Amino acid sequence: MEEFKLIAKTFQGLEEVLAKELTELGAANITPGRRMVSFTGNKAMMYRANFCLRTAVRILKPIATFEAHTADEVYDAVKAMDWNQYLDLNTSFAVDTVVYSEDFKHSKFVAYKVKDAIVDFFREQTGKRPNISVTNPDIKFNMHIADNLCTLSLDSSGESLHKRGYRQATVESPINEVLAAGLIRMTGWHGECDLIDPMCGSGTIAIEAALIARNIAPGVFRTKYAFENWKDFDKELFDQIYNDDSEEREFTHHIYAYDLDRNAVAIAQANAKAAGVANDMTIAPQPIQQFKQPEEKAIMITNPPYGERISSPNLLGLYRTLGERLKHQFIDNEAWVIGYRQETLDQIGLKPSLTIPLFNGSLDCVFVKYQIFSGRLDQFRSQGNILKTEEEKMRNANKRKLKPHSDFASKPTNEEADDMESEIPEYLRKRHREFVEKQQREARHNRRENINTDKERSNEQRFDRNNDRKSGNHDRKGGTPRTQRFTEKGKKSFSGKQKGGHFNRNLFNMDDDD
Repeated sequence: MEEFKLIAKTFQGLEEVLAKELTELGAANITPGRRMVSFTGNKAMMYRANFCLRTAVRILKPIATFEAHTADEVYDAVKAMDWNQYLDLNTSFAVDTVVYSEDFKHSKFVAYKVKDAIVDFFREQTGKRPNISVTNPDIKFNMHIADNLCTLSLDSSGESLHKRGYRQATVESPINEVLAAGLIRMTGWHGECDLIDPMCGSGTIAIEAALIARNIAPGVFRTKYAFENWKDFDKELFDQIYNDDSEEREFTHHIYAYDLDRNAVAIAQANAKAAGVANDMTIAPQPIQQFKQPEEKAIMITNPPYGERISSPNLLGLYRTLGERLKHQFIDNEAWVIGYRQETLDQIGLKPSLTIPLFNGSLDCVFVKYQIFSGRLDQFRSQGNILKTEEEKMRNANKRKLKPHSDFASKPTNEEADDMESEIPEYLRKRHREFVEKQQREARHNRRENINTDKERSNEQRFDRNNDRKSGNHDRKGGTPRTQRFTEKGKKSFSGKQKGGHFNRNLFNMDDDD
Protein backbone atom coordinates (compact mmCIF):
# COMPACT_ATOMS: atom_id res chain seq x y z
CA MET A 1 0.00 0.00 0.00
CA GLU A 2 1.38 3.41 -0.99
CA GLU A 3 2.85 5.58 1.77
CA PHE A 4 2.60 9.36 1.80
CA LYS A 5 3.19 12.33 4.07
CA LEU A 6 0.55 13.26 6.66
CA ILE A 7 0.24 16.10 9.16
CA ALA A 8 -1.50 15.80 12.53
CA LYS A 9 -2.52 19.19 13.90
CA THR A 10 -2.76 19.75 17.63
CA PHE A 11 -2.74 22.50 20.25
CA GLN A 12 0.37 24.31 21.33
CA GLY A 13 2.08 22.40 24.10
CA LEU A 14 0.79 18.95 23.10
CA GLU A 15 3.23 18.29 20.25
CA GLU A 16 5.43 15.87 22.23
CA VAL A 17 2.42 13.95 23.53
CA LEU A 18 1.02 13.61 20.01
CA ALA A 19 4.40 12.46 18.66
CA LYS A 20 4.49 9.72 21.31
CA GLU A 21 0.97 8.64 20.36
CA LEU A 22 1.99 8.38 16.70
CA THR A 23 5.00 6.29 17.66
CA GLU A 24 2.74 3.89 19.56
CA LEU A 25 0.43 3.77 16.54
CA GLY A 26 3.29 2.68 14.27
CA ALA A 27 3.73 5.82 12.17
CA ALA A 28 7.11 6.53 10.51
CA ASN A 29 9.29 9.64 10.03
CA ILE A 30 7.68 11.44 12.97
CA THR A 31 8.75 15.10 13.24
CA PRO A 32 7.17 17.47 15.79
CA GLY A 33 6.64 21.11 14.78
CA ARG A 34 4.65 24.09 16.03
CA ARG A 35 1.08 22.93 16.72
CA MET A 36 1.61 19.93 14.44
CA VAL A 37 3.47 16.66 13.97
CA SER A 38 4.37 15.40 10.49
CA PHE A 39 4.66 11.67 9.77
CA THR A 40 4.33 9.15 6.95
CA GLY A 41 1.96 6.25 6.52
CA ASN A 42 -0.43 4.54 4.16
CA LYS A 43 -4.20 4.80 3.84
CA ALA A 44 -4.75 2.48 6.82
CA MET A 45 -2.47 4.66 8.97
CA MET A 46 -4.45 7.75 7.97
CA TYR A 47 -7.70 6.05 8.96
CA ARG A 48 -6.21 4.84 12.27
CA ALA A 49 -4.78 8.30 13.02
CA ASN A 50 -8.26 9.81 12.76
CA PHE A 51 -9.85 6.99 14.71
CA CYS A 52 -7.27 6.41 17.47
CA LEU A 53 -5.34 9.62 18.20
CA ARG A 54 -6.53 11.38 21.36
CA THR A 55 -4.42 14.55 21.08
CA ALA A 56 -4.85 15.39 17.37
CA VAL A 57 -7.32 18.03 16.20
CA ARG A 58 -7.28 16.98 12.52
CA ILE A 59 -5.26 14.92 10.06
CA LEU A 60 -4.14 16.58 6.82
CA LYS A 61 -2.84 14.94 3.64
CA PRO A 62 -0.64 17.39 1.64
CA ILE A 63 -1.35 17.27 -2.11
CA ALA A 64 0.72 20.23 -3.35
CA THR A 65 3.66 22.33 -2.15
CA PHE A 66 4.87 25.45 -3.97
CA GLU A 67 6.33 28.92 -3.41
CA ALA A 68 4.32 32.09 -3.96
CA HIS A 69 4.80 35.77 -3.21
CA THR A 70 1.39 37.09 -4.27
CA ALA A 71 -2.20 35.91 -4.24
CA ASP A 72 -2.14 35.72 -8.05
CA GLU A 73 0.76 33.27 -7.88
CA VAL A 74 -1.27 31.14 -5.45
CA TYR A 75 -4.19 31.23 -7.90
CA ASP A 76 -2.02 30.16 -10.84
CA ALA A 77 -0.40 27.27 -8.95
CA VAL A 78 -3.72 25.93 -7.68
CA LYS A 79 -5.48 26.26 -11.04
CA ALA A 80 -2.69 24.26 -12.74
CA MET A 81 -3.49 21.17 -10.65
CA ASP A 82 -5.67 18.30 -11.90
CA TRP A 83 -8.74 18.72 -9.73
CA ASN A 84 -10.57 15.79 -11.28
CA GLN A 85 -8.61 13.58 -8.85
CA TYR A 86 -10.42 15.08 -5.87
CA LEU A 87 -13.69 16.69 -6.98
CA ASP A 88 -16.52 16.54 -9.46
CA LEU A 89 -19.45 18.84 -10.17
CA ASN A 90 -21.62 17.01 -7.62
CA THR A 91 -19.13 17.49 -4.80
CA SER A 92 -19.23 20.52 -2.51
CA PHE A 93 -16.02 21.87 -1.01
CA ALA A 94 -14.58 24.49 1.34
CA VAL A 95 -11.12 25.97 1.97
CA ASP A 96 -9.51 26.86 5.31
CA THR A 97 -6.40 29.02 5.29
CA VAL A 98 -3.68 29.57 7.90
CA VAL A 99 -1.12 32.28 7.06
CA TYR A 100 2.19 33.19 8.73
CA SER A 101 3.67 35.56 6.15
CA GLU A 102 4.53 39.22 5.58
CA ASP A 103 3.45 38.94 1.92
CA PHE A 104 -0.04 37.60 2.71
CA LYS A 105 -1.88 39.78 5.19
CA HIS A 106 -5.41 38.40 4.84
CA SER A 107 -6.00 34.65 5.10
CA LYS A 108 -9.60 34.95 3.87
CA PHE A 109 -8.44 36.63 0.66
CA VAL A 110 -6.05 33.72 0.06
CA ALA A 111 -8.94 31.30 0.64
CA TYR A 112 -11.01 33.17 -1.96
CA LYS A 113 -8.20 32.90 -4.51
CA VAL A 114 -7.89 29.14 -3.93
CA LYS A 115 -11.66 28.71 -4.33
CA ASP A 116 -11.65 30.83 -7.50
CA ALA A 117 -8.83 28.73 -8.98
CA ILE A 118 -10.71 25.46 -8.37
CA VAL A 119 -13.99 26.83 -9.69
CA ASP A 120 -12.31 28.28 -12.81
CA PHE A 121 -10.61 24.92 -13.48
CA PHE A 122 -13.99 23.19 -13.78
CA ARG A 123 -15.70 26.11 -15.51
CA GLU A 124 -13.10 26.09 -18.31
CA GLN A 125 -13.40 22.31 -18.69
CA THR A 126 -17.16 21.83 -18.40
CA GLY A 127 -18.79 25.24 -18.44
CA LYS A 128 -20.14 24.50 -14.95
CA ARG A 129 -18.85 25.02 -11.44
CA PRO A 130 -18.81 22.80 -8.31
CA ASN A 131 -20.65 23.87 -5.18
CA ILE A 132 -18.98 25.70 -2.32
CA SER A 133 -20.34 24.88 1.13
CA VAL A 134 -19.03 26.64 4.21
CA THR A 135 -21.05 24.75 6.82
CA ASN A 136 -21.06 21.11 5.67
CA PRO A 137 -18.78 20.50 2.67
CA ASP A 138 -18.14 17.06 1.18
CA ILE A 139 -14.44 17.81 0.72
CA LYS A 140 -12.38 20.21 2.82
CA PHE A 141 -9.02 21.70 1.81
CA ASN A 142 -6.43 23.40 4.00
CA MET A 143 -3.99 26.02 2.69
CA HIS A 144 -1.02 26.69 5.00
CA ILE A 145 1.38 29.52 4.13
CA ALA A 146 4.63 30.01 6.08
CA ASP A 147 6.60 32.94 4.65
CA ASN A 148 6.40 32.05 0.93
CA LEU A 149 6.03 28.27 1.23
CA CYS A 150 2.47 27.16 0.46
CA THR A 151 1.12 23.72 1.36
CA LEU A 152 -2.30 22.69 0.12
CA SER A 153 -3.77 19.67 1.89
CA LEU A 154 -6.86 17.52 1.98
CA ASP A 155 -8.50 17.59 5.40
CA SER A 156 -9.24 13.93 6.15
CA SER A 157 -11.06 14.62 9.43
CA GLY A 158 -13.79 17.12 8.64
CA GLU A 159 -15.10 18.28 11.99
CA SER A 160 -12.42 18.77 14.62
CA LEU A 161 -11.43 15.48 16.22
CA HIS A 162 -12.10 16.90 19.67
CA LYS A 163 -15.80 16.44 18.87
CA ARG A 164 -15.81 12.83 20.02
CA GLY A 165 -19.55 12.35 19.89
CA TYR A 166 -20.32 11.35 23.49
CA ARG A 167 -21.04 14.81 24.87
CA GLN A 168 -24.77 15.18 25.58
CA ALA A 169 -24.58 18.64 27.13
CA THR A 170 -21.98 21.04 28.52
CA VAL A 171 -21.41 23.50 31.31
CA GLU A 172 -19.98 26.95 30.66
CA SER A 173 -16.44 26.81 29.22
CA PRO A 174 -15.95 23.03 29.13
CA ILE A 175 -12.37 21.85 28.74
CA ASN A 176 -11.65 20.59 25.23
CA GLU A 177 -11.50 16.79 24.92
CA VAL A 178 -8.16 16.87 23.09
CA LEU A 179 -6.62 19.05 25.79
CA ALA A 180 -8.10 16.86 28.56
CA ALA A 181 -6.61 13.73 26.99
CA GLY A 182 -3.30 15.54 26.54
CA LEU A 183 -3.17 16.51 30.21
CA ILE A 184 -3.82 12.92 31.28
CA ARG A 185 -1.16 11.57 28.92
CA MET A 186 1.34 14.14 30.23
CA THR A 187 0.98 12.73 33.75
CA GLY A 188 1.91 9.25 32.51
CA TRP A 189 -1.31 7.75 33.95
CA HIS A 190 -2.82 4.85 32.03
CA GLY A 191 -5.10 3.42 34.70
CA GLU A 192 -2.53 2.16 37.25
CA CYS A 193 -4.38 3.72 40.21
CA ASP A 194 -7.52 5.68 41.05
CA LEU A 195 -8.02 9.11 39.45
CA ILE A 196 -9.82 12.07 41.01
CA ASP A 197 -11.13 15.34 39.58
CA PRO A 198 -12.62 17.41 42.44
CA MET A 199 -13.90 20.16 40.09
CA CYS A 200 -15.11 18.07 37.15
CA GLY A 201 -17.59 20.36 35.36
CA SER A 202 -19.18 18.30 32.59
CA GLY A 203 -16.84 15.39 33.34
CA THR A 204 -14.50 15.63 30.36
CA ILE A 205 -11.26 14.82 32.21
CA ALA A 206 -12.89 11.88 34.00
CA ILE A 207 -14.42 10.47 30.81
CA GLU A 208 -11.22 10.84 28.78
CA ALA A 209 -9.36 9.15 31.63
CA ALA A 210 -11.77 6.20 31.53
CA LEU A 211 -11.30 5.87 27.76
CA ILE A 212 -7.51 5.89 28.24
CA ALA A 213 -7.68 3.37 31.08
CA ARG A 214 -9.76 0.98 28.96
CA ASN A 215 -7.88 1.89 25.76
CA ILE A 216 -11.14 2.62 23.95
CA ALA A 217 -10.49 4.56 20.73
CA PRO A 218 -11.96 8.09 20.89
CA GLY A 219 -13.28 7.77 17.33
CA VAL A 220 -15.71 4.99 18.21
CA PHE A 221 -18.41 7.61 18.93
CA ARG A 222 -17.96 9.56 15.68
CA THR A 223 -20.50 9.07 12.90
CA LYS A 224 -18.56 10.69 10.03
CA TYR A 225 -15.07 11.50 8.77
CA ALA A 226 -14.25 13.65 5.74
CA PHE A 227 -12.19 10.89 4.10
CA GLU A 228 -15.39 8.87 3.68
CA ASN A 229 -16.32 11.29 0.85
CA TRP A 230 -13.03 10.86 -1.01
CA LYS A 231 -13.03 9.10 -4.36
CA ASP A 232 -10.55 6.47 -3.15
CA PHE A 233 -12.32 5.70 0.16
CA ASP A 234 -11.89 2.05 1.16
CA LYS A 235 -14.97 1.21 3.23
CA GLU A 236 -13.92 -2.37 3.93
CA LEU A 237 -10.53 -1.25 5.30
CA PHE A 238 -12.10 1.37 7.55
CA ASP A 239 -14.73 -1.09 8.82
CA GLN A 240 -11.92 -3.43 9.89
CA ILE A 241 -10.26 -0.63 11.84
CA TYR A 242 -13.54 0.55 13.36
CA ASN A 243 -14.63 -2.91 14.52
CA ASP A 244 -11.23 -4.01 15.93
CA ASP A 245 -11.49 -3.92 19.73
CA SER A 246 -8.58 -6.30 20.40
CA GLU A 247 -6.54 -3.57 22.09
CA GLU A 248 -9.17 -2.72 24.69
CA ARG A 249 -8.43 -3.77 28.30
CA GLU A 250 -9.92 -4.09 31.77
CA PHE A 251 -9.73 -1.23 34.27
CA THR A 252 -9.39 -2.50 37.83
CA HIS A 253 -9.33 0.87 39.64
CA HIS A 254 -11.87 3.67 39.87
CA ILE A 255 -12.40 7.30 38.83
CA TYR A 256 -14.01 9.88 41.11
CA ALA A 257 -15.45 13.15 39.80
CA TYR A 258 -16.98 15.82 42.02
CA ASP A 259 -18.42 19.28 41.51
CA LEU A 260 -20.20 21.88 43.62
CA ASP A 261 -22.80 22.46 40.85
CA ARG A 262 -25.50 19.77 40.85
CA ASN A 263 -26.45 20.63 37.28
CA ALA A 264 -22.84 20.02 36.20
CA VAL A 265 -22.90 16.66 38.00
CA ALA A 266 -26.07 15.64 36.14
CA ILE A 267 -24.47 16.62 32.81
CA ALA A 268 -21.28 14.70 33.66
CA GLN A 269 -23.33 11.61 34.52
CA ALA A 270 -25.20 11.81 31.21
CA ASN A 271 -21.96 12.23 29.25
CA ALA A 272 -20.31 9.29 31.06
CA LYS A 273 -23.31 7.10 30.30
CA ALA A 274 -23.21 8.09 26.61
CA ALA A 275 -19.49 7.21 26.52
CA GLY A 276 -20.19 3.80 28.06
CA VAL A 277 -17.88 4.35 31.04
CA ALA A 278 -20.38 5.22 33.79
CA ASN A 279 -19.59 2.00 35.68
CA ASP A 280 -15.93 2.98 35.94
CA MET A 281 -16.56 6.17 37.87
CA THR A 282 -18.40 7.82 40.71
CA ILE A 283 -19.79 11.27 39.88
CA ALA A 284 -21.31 13.14 42.81
CA PRO A 285 -21.95 16.67 44.12
CA GLN A 286 -19.29 17.74 46.60
CA PRO A 287 -17.56 21.08 47.28
CA ILE A 288 -13.78 21.13 47.40
CA GLN A 289 -14.00 22.01 51.12
CA GLN A 290 -15.30 18.49 51.82
CA PHE A 291 -12.58 16.64 49.92
CA LYS A 292 -11.17 13.79 52.04
CA GLN A 293 -8.09 11.59 51.90
CA PRO A 294 -8.81 8.75 49.42
CA GLU A 295 -8.63 5.20 50.74
CA GLU A 296 -6.50 3.99 47.81
CA LYS A 297 -3.50 5.53 46.07
CA ALA A 298 -4.70 8.12 43.57
CA ILE A 299 -3.71 10.85 41.15
CA MET A 300 -5.58 14.16 40.89
CA ILE A 301 -6.02 16.02 37.60
CA THR A 302 -8.22 19.10 37.71
CA ASN A 303 -9.06 22.30 35.85
CA PRO A 304 -10.27 24.94 38.37
CA PRO A 305 -11.93 28.20 37.27
CA TYR A 306 -9.47 30.83 35.99
CA GLY A 307 -11.53 33.95 36.56
CA GLU A 308 -11.66 34.56 32.79
CA ARG A 309 -14.50 32.77 31.00
CA ILE A 310 -16.05 31.65 34.29
CA SER A 311 -15.25 32.74 37.80
CA SER A 312 -15.90 32.04 41.46
CA PRO A 313 -17.26 34.39 44.14
CA ASN A 314 -13.91 33.99 45.95
CA LEU A 315 -11.41 32.79 43.36
CA LEU A 316 -8.28 33.17 45.50
CA GLY A 317 -10.03 31.50 48.41
CA LEU A 318 -10.93 28.57 46.18
CA TYR A 319 -7.26 28.00 45.31
CA ARG A 320 -6.24 28.39 48.97
CA THR A 321 -8.80 25.74 49.92
CA LEU A 322 -7.50 23.46 47.18
CA GLY A 323 -3.97 23.83 48.56
CA GLU A 324 -5.14 23.20 52.12
CA ARG A 325 -7.01 20.04 51.06
CA LEU A 326 -3.98 18.78 49.16
CA LYS A 327 -1.63 19.34 52.10
CA HIS A 328 -3.87 17.66 54.66
CA GLN A 329 -6.07 15.24 52.68
CA PHE A 330 -3.98 14.02 49.71
CA ILE A 331 -0.80 12.81 51.40
CA ASP A 332 1.45 10.37 49.49
CA ASN A 333 -0.24 11.15 46.17
CA GLU A 334 0.41 13.54 43.27
CA ALA A 335 -1.84 16.30 42.00
CA TRP A 336 -1.83 18.06 38.62
CA VAL A 337 -3.52 21.43 38.18
CA ILE A 338 -3.93 23.46 34.98
CA GLY A 339 -3.97 27.18 35.76
CA TYR A 340 -3.90 30.54 34.04
CA ARG A 341 -3.19 33.30 36.56
CA GLN A 342 0.00 32.92 38.61
CA GLU A 343 -1.57 34.76 41.54
CA THR A 344 -4.20 32.03 41.80
CA LEU A 345 -1.67 29.18 41.64
CA ASP A 346 0.41 30.97 44.30
CA GLN A 347 -2.53 30.60 46.68
CA ILE A 348 -2.13 26.79 46.63
CA GLY A 349 0.98 27.31 48.76
CA LEU A 350 2.92 24.30 47.49
CA LYS A 351 6.14 24.17 45.50
CA PRO A 352 5.55 22.45 42.14
CA SER A 353 7.92 19.72 41.02
CA LEU A 354 7.09 20.33 37.35
CA THR A 355 5.58 23.20 35.36
CA ILE A 356 4.58 22.70 31.71
CA PRO A 357 3.50 25.69 29.55
CA LEU A 358 0.57 25.14 27.18
CA PHE A 359 -2.49 26.87 25.76
CA ASN A 360 -6.12 26.38 26.76
CA GLY A 361 -7.89 28.02 23.85
CA SER A 362 -6.29 31.45 23.62
CA LEU A 363 -5.19 31.46 27.27
CA ASP A 364 -1.48 31.03 27.98
CA CYS A 365 -1.60 28.46 30.79
CA VAL A 366 0.64 26.13 32.78
CA PHE A 367 0.12 22.53 33.86
CA VAL A 368 1.60 22.11 37.33
CA LYS A 369 2.52 18.95 39.24
CA TYR A 370 2.52 18.80 43.05
CA GLN A 371 4.04 15.82 44.88
CA ILE A 372 2.28 15.57 48.25
CA PHE A 373 4.11 13.87 51.12
CA SER A 374 4.25 14.08 54.90
CA GLY A 375 7.41 14.96 56.80
CA ARG A 376 10.62 16.41 55.38
CA LEU A 377 11.92 16.05 51.85
CA ASP A 378 15.01 14.11 52.95
CA GLN A 379 12.80 11.58 54.76
CA PHE A 380 10.64 11.26 51.65
CA ARG A 381 13.70 10.52 49.52
CA SER A 382 15.28 8.18 52.08
CA GLN A 383 12.26 5.91 51.72
CA GLY A 384 13.09 5.39 48.04
CA ASN A 385 10.59 7.94 46.71
CA ILE A 386 11.35 10.14 43.71
CA LEU A 387 10.20 13.76 43.59
CA LYS A 388 11.06 14.22 39.90
CA THR A 389 11.64 11.65 37.19
CA GLU A 390 14.61 12.04 34.86
CA GLU A 391 12.24 13.16 32.11
CA GLU A 392 10.75 15.81 34.40
CA LYS A 393 14.22 17.04 35.40
CA MET A 394 15.08 17.39 31.71
CA ARG A 395 11.87 19.29 31.04
CA ASN A 396 12.54 21.72 33.87
CA ALA A 397 16.18 22.16 32.75
CA ASN A 398 15.10 22.93 29.18
CA LYS A 399 12.49 25.36 30.45
CA ARG A 400 15.07 27.26 32.52
CA LYS A 401 17.32 27.71 29.48
CA LEU A 402 14.58 29.73 27.79
CA LYS A 403 12.58 32.73 28.78
CA PRO A 404 9.24 31.77 30.31
CA HIS A 405 6.84 30.70 27.60
CA SER A 406 9.32 31.64 24.86
CA ASP A 407 8.18 28.64 22.81
CA PHE A 408 4.62 29.76 23.29
CA ALA A 409 4.86 33.40 22.38
CA SER A 410 2.33 33.30 19.54
CA LYS A 411 -1.27 32.59 20.35
CA PRO A 412 -3.36 30.09 18.40
CA THR A 413 -4.87 31.17 15.12
CA ASN A 414 -8.60 31.82 14.92
CA GLU A 415 -9.11 28.40 13.36
CA GLU A 416 -7.18 26.66 16.15
CA ALA A 417 -8.96 28.61 18.87
CA ASP A 418 -12.29 27.81 17.22
CA ASP A 419 -11.44 24.10 17.35
CA MET A 420 -11.20 24.44 21.12
CA GLU A 421 -14.06 26.89 21.75
CA SER A 422 -16.56 26.13 19.01
CA GLU A 423 -18.83 24.28 21.42
CA ILE A 424 -19.30 27.32 23.68
CA PRO A 425 -22.61 28.87 22.52
CA GLU A 426 -22.66 32.55 21.69
CA TYR A 427 -25.25 33.29 24.39
CA LEU A 428 -22.84 31.94 27.04
CA ARG A 429 -20.03 34.08 25.67
CA LYS A 430 -22.36 37.09 25.79
CA ARG A 431 -23.32 36.23 29.36
CA HIS A 432 -19.65 36.06 30.31
CA ARG A 433 -18.91 39.43 28.65
CA GLU A 434 -21.80 40.98 30.60
CA PHE A 435 -20.49 39.37 33.81
CA VAL A 436 -17.00 40.79 33.25
CA GLU A 437 -18.38 44.25 32.42
CA LYS A 438 -20.48 44.16 35.60
CA GLN A 439 -17.43 43.20 37.68
CA GLN A 440 -15.44 46.04 36.13
CA ARG A 441 -18.23 48.56 36.87
CA GLU A 442 -18.46 47.35 40.47
CA ALA A 443 -14.66 47.56 40.85
CA ARG A 444 -14.66 51.14 39.57
CA HIS A 445 -17.54 52.02 41.93
CA ASN A 446 -15.73 50.41 44.89
CA ARG A 447 -12.55 52.32 44.10
CA ARG A 448 -14.49 55.59 44.08
CA GLU A 449 -16.16 54.67 47.38
CA ASN A 450 -12.80 53.78 48.92
CA ILE A 451 -11.31 57.08 47.78
CA ASN A 452 -14.20 59.02 49.33
CA THR A 453 -13.96 56.99 52.55
CA ASP A 454 -10.22 57.57 52.76
CA LYS A 455 -10.76 61.31 52.31
CA GLU A 456 -13.37 61.38 55.08
CA ARG A 457 -11.10 59.34 57.40
CA SER A 458 -8.17 61.64 56.63
CA ASN A 459 -10.26 64.71 57.43
CA GLU A 460 -11.38 63.15 60.73
CA GLN A 461 -7.79 62.28 61.68
CA ARG A 462 -6.64 65.81 60.80
CA PHE A 463 -9.42 67.23 63.00
CA ASP A 464 -8.41 64.95 65.91
CA ARG A 465 -4.75 65.93 65.62
CA ASN A 466 -5.65 69.61 65.70
CA ASN A 467 -7.68 69.06 68.86
CA ASP A 468 -4.79 67.11 70.42
CA ARG A 469 -2.38 69.94 69.71
CA LYS A 470 -4.72 72.44 71.38
CA SER A 471 -5.10 70.21 74.47
CA GLY A 472 -1.36 69.44 74.65
CA ASN A 473 -2.03 65.70 74.52
CA HIS A 474 -0.31 64.95 71.24
CA ASP A 475 1.73 61.89 70.18
CA ARG A 476 4.02 62.69 67.23
CA LYS A 477 4.00 59.10 65.91
CA GLY A 478 0.34 58.11 66.04
CA GLY A 479 -1.76 61.15 66.77
CA THR A 480 -3.54 59.24 69.57
CA PRO A 481 -3.50 60.57 73.18
CA ARG A 482 -0.85 58.79 75.22
CA THR A 483 -3.22 58.49 78.17
CA GLN A 484 -5.40 56.17 76.06
CA ARG A 485 -2.45 53.98 74.96
CA PHE A 486 -0.53 53.18 78.13
CA THR A 487 -1.31 52.65 81.74
CA GLU A 488 1.21 53.97 84.26
CA LYS A 489 2.61 50.47 84.67
CA GLY A 490 2.75 50.08 80.93
CA LYS A 491 4.72 53.29 80.59
CA LYS A 492 7.29 52.06 83.09
CA SER A 493 7.59 48.71 81.28
CA PHE A 494 7.88 50.40 77.93
CA SER A 495 10.75 52.60 79.09
CA GLY A 496 12.61 49.55 80.41
CA LYS A 497 14.84 51.68 82.69
CA GLN A 498 15.54 52.23 86.39
CA LYS A 499 16.92 55.30 88.04
CA GLY A 500 20.33 56.04 86.69
CA GLY A 501 19.49 54.79 83.20
CA HIS A 502 20.35 51.11 83.71
CA PHE A 503 18.38 48.51 81.78
CA ASN A 504 15.92 46.46 83.93
CA ARG A 505 15.53 42.89 82.55
CA ASN A 506 12.83 41.98 85.09
CA LEU A 507 10.42 44.43 83.57
CA PHE A 508 10.33 42.31 80.38
CA ASN A 509 9.62 38.90 82.03
CA MET A 510 12.42 37.12 80.12
CA ASP A 511 12.26 33.77 81.95
CA ASP A 512 13.92 30.72 80.40
CA ASP A 513 10.51 28.97 80.07
CA ASP A 514 9.49 31.60 77.54
